[in-house]
Amino acid sequence: MIKVILSDRTYENDIHPLVKAFYPRKEVVITDKDIPKESDISDFIRMDFDKNKISIFADIEGKQYQAATDGPDPVTEKAAYKNALKRLLYKTLSKLSKKELPWGTLTGIRPTKLVYEMLDKGMDEETIYAIMEKEYLCSREKTDLSIDIADRERRLLHKMDYKNGYSLYIGIPFCPSTCLYCSFPSFSAERFAGRIEAYLDALEKEIRYGATCFPDKKLVCVYLGGGTPTSLSAGQLDRLLGLVKKQFDFTHVMEFCVEAGRPDSINKEKLEVLKKWGVNRISINPQSMQQKTLDLIGRRHTVEQVEEAFAMARKIGFDNINMDIIIGLPGETPEDVEDTLKKIGKLNPDSLTVHTLAIKRAARLNAEKESFYNLQPVDVPIMLELSMEFARKNDYHPYYLYRQKNMADNLENIGYARDGKEGLYNILIMEEKQTILAMGAGALSKFVFYDENRIERVDNVKNLNDYIERIDEMIARKQEFLANNPQLLKSK
Repeated sequence: MIKVILSDRTYENDIHPLVKAFYPRKEVVITDKDIPKESDISDFIRMDFDKNKISIFADIEGKQYQAATDGPDPVTEKAAYKNALKRLLYKTLSKLSKKELPWGTLTGIRPTKLVYEMLDKGMDEETIYAIMEKEYLCSREKTDLSIDIADRERRLLHKMDYKNGYSLYIGIPFCPSTCLYCSFPSFSAERFAGRIEAYLDALEKEIRYGATCFPDKKLVCVYLGGGTPTSLSAGQLDRLLGLVKKQFDFTHVMEFCVEAGRPDSINKEKLEVLKKWGVNRISINPQSMQQKTLDLIGRRHTVEQVEEAFAMARKIGFDNINMDIIIGLPGETPEDVEDTLKKIGKLNPDSLTVHTLAIKRAARLNAEKESFYNLQPVDVPIMLELSMEFARKNDYHPYYLYRQKNMADNLENIGYARDGKEGLYNILIMEEKQTILAMGAGALSKFVFYDENRIERVDNVKNLNDYIERIDEMIARKQEFLANNPQLLKSK
C-alpha cells in the first residue's frame, strides 16, 4: 500500500490515478492525516500545497526523494497550478520507479480533446508538440498520434451538421454470460429471460417519449449497445428496431449501429432482422482469438464461432463490420496477440478497435484478483505496438482514442478504420461534440451547451428491476431537464 498525505485534498482526483499509473499493483490510499510515528507504513508520499510553492517527500520501496517547485496562484490560475503539482509528482515517481509514462501527466480519458481544441485555435503542430511536452510531459509519439486522430475527427465532424443534430443511444443490458473483466450493468439473458419483455415494454415507453424531445433537430446517429443487443431474440429485435424506425425520423441518419458483440448471440435470423431495418454498421467482438483466453474470461464461444458469425454477416450483406480485441488479458503474451491479429486479418473487418485491459473495481477480475495473480499479462506495450503495425500494414487509420483508469501500462484504447468506415458515434461520444439522448437501464444522456462550453448529464438507474418499475421517473428526469433548458431544443 502507498499512503498519500495531502495538505489539501482538493487535488486527490488528479493525484490518485497518477500514483496508480506508476504503481498499478499497489493499493493507493489518500488522506490528510499524517502517519503516526509508531505506524509500520513504509511506502508514503507527502505533498504540501502553499500559495506559491508545492513540495513533496516520497519514501517508496526503500527509496526516498524530496523536491519542491514554485507554483502559480491556485485561485487565479487553477489549471496551471494543477499542472505544476502533477509535473512535480510525475518527476518524483519517475525517479523512484525508474519508469516513464508515454502520456506523461495526462490521466483523463480524452487526451485528444486537448489537441483538438488547440487545432481549433489555429495552433501549428510544433506549438502543440511544445505545449504537450512542457505542460504534460507527454511523449512526442503520443502527441503525434493525438494530432493524427484529432485531424481525422475534425474532417469527419465537419461533414455533418453536428451542432444542429443529436444522436440516440439505446442500452440493452443483457449478455449470454458476464466476462471476467466486465463492469457494465449487464444481466444474464438466460437467467433474466422472464424479465426481457417487461424491460422492452418500459424501454418502448421511454423511446416513444424520446421521439418527442427534439422535433427541430436532425437525428445523426443511432447506436444500440449494452450488454449485447443481439442477446434478444429475433422477434424482440424486430419489435425494437421497428419501433425505433417508426418513432424517429431517419432522413439524416448517417449511422445506424448495433453491437452484435458476442458471436454466440448471433444467428442468420437476427442478422436478417438487422438488415431489414437498415442497420448499416455492426460490431462482432471476439476480444481474443485464443481459445484458452476465451475460456478463462468467460466467453462461452469458440474461435470458430467468431469466424462463422463474421462470414454469415458478410453473406447477408453487411459491409461495415467492426471487431474488438483486448490486449493485456490474463495470461496472454505478445505471441498470442500476434496470432489473434493474424486470424482477424484473414477475416478482413472494416474496422478494428484495440482496447487495453482496464481492471474496474466492480469487475470479477478485480474482486478475485488473487486467483489471477500468476496470470499477469507480459509486455503489453509490445502488444500495442503489434496492433499499430497490423493497422498500418492493413490500411486501417486511427480515428478515435480514449483512456480509462487502471489501464495496463497506462496505455490507451484506439479505434482503427478504413476510410469511410469510421464509427461516427464513437467520435461524437468521445469528443463530446453532440447531445446524446440515451435510453435504457444504466443509460447516460449528455446535453451539450455550445455557447457555454459545458455538458450536463441525466442518468437512468442501472438496476434492471428498478428501471422497469421506475420508468416514469426516468422519463420525468429528462422532461424536467429539458423544460429547464429550452435553449437545447432550438437549432443553431
